[in-house]
Amino acid sequence: MLPYLLAFLLLVVGLYAVVAKRNVIKIIVGLAILDYAVNLLLVLVGYRPSPSGSPMAPILTGGVAHEPALVAGAVDPLPQALVLTSIVIGLSVTALVVGLAIRLYEKYGTFDTERMRNLRG
Repeated sequence: MLPYLLAFLLLVVGLYAVVAKRNVIKIIVGLAILDYAVNLLLVLVGYRPSPSGSPMAPILTGGVAHEPALVAGAVDPLPQALVLTSIVIGLSVTALVVGLAIRLYEKYGTFDTERMRNLRG
């Protein structure tokens, strides 16, 4: 239950940074925290406790029919694959947004969104 609370706390902190902050860099950090919260939640959804106590990797050697303990206690590999894909996509989106923030700073001379609105005319 505690890891789910941590994921929810990260989600709330990320949303707060995106909604309440006026600095573009702080908004970007908030988006990254949101990304980490979603990744953590996906990993937690795929976790399944093993009857032996420790989680087992889903590695098949002789087929599913020969390993009933693996079927009963292995973690789900699909969320792990989704998280790896999400990490790559999140990194590229963050790089794109940082590039956009640099261009905004070059044009307006500030990272403050309120001053950007006032400078627009």
